Amino acid sequence: MSISSESAKAYWGENLRIIMFYLAIWFVVSYGCGILFVDALDKIDFFGFPLGFWFGQQGSIFVFVVLIWAYVASMNKLDAKYDVQE
Repeated sequence: MSISSESAKAYWGENLRIIMFYLAIWFVVSYGCGILFVDALDKIDFFGFPLGFWFGQQGSIFVFVVLIWAYVASMNKLDAKYDVQE
């Protein structure tokens, strides 16, 4: 199906906003929770482990999987909005 130039620009603009939103969350979780805020998070125990350690080892991976699912859902919704779904 053909998409107009204006629709394509709007689609990619929204696509980039979605990507930047999820990349910001990814950055905060991986870099922020795993490195920058680790001392503050280590004061909290999570299943017997310091929370900063847990985020660095496992928590960020769980967040990344959730981000993938959320990104797929967001893109499916965006594709349906612009009628470009596969």
